[in-house]
Amino acid sequence: MRLSAPLKTQYAKDHGLDVERLLDASEYKEKYRKDMIQWGEEMRRIDSGYFCLLAIQQVSDYDRYPVWLISDGRRPSDLIYFQTRYPTVTIRICASEATRMSRGWVYTVGVDDVESECALDGIAQWDFIVHNDADKEQLESHFEPLLCKIRGHIANGIRWEKEII
Repeated sequence: MRLSAPLKTQYAKDHGLDVERLLDASEYKEKYRKDMIQWGEEMRRIDSGYFCLLAIQQVSDYDRYPVWLISDGRRPSDLIYFQTRYPTVTIRICASEATRMSRGWVYTVGVDDVESECALDGIAQWDFIVHNDADKEQLESHFEPLLCKIRGHIANGIRWEKEII
């Protein structure tokens, strides 16, 4: 489940925009990004779990899956929403600023320094930390221990132990 997809979908509906173009990495999305962030913050002030619930509701048969992977968690309230309702394993995927820049990211004041982009930067406790500074093959190898843990958890109810990958 992606947490950003329901936000962008609802924003597009409310503002008469093209949802598919908001979901990609285009100039179209960037044109509306700052306003979309502000709108999302207003919605979260009303209900901090609003977009988490929308993400779950977008998967019609979510209850048949023993493991959910939820991407785009950006705020402590996102973590709290899932941790207070479901058994949860947290994964932090991070890359250096140099790596991000080499992939086309350009820092934008007022966008990249707001809560929607960096509120989880100060969270110290993660079940897994994956460093995404390598190429695709190396990154995939970092996920193998996590996949083994997930398979074991499903099969045997293994307790999760914190570790850095």
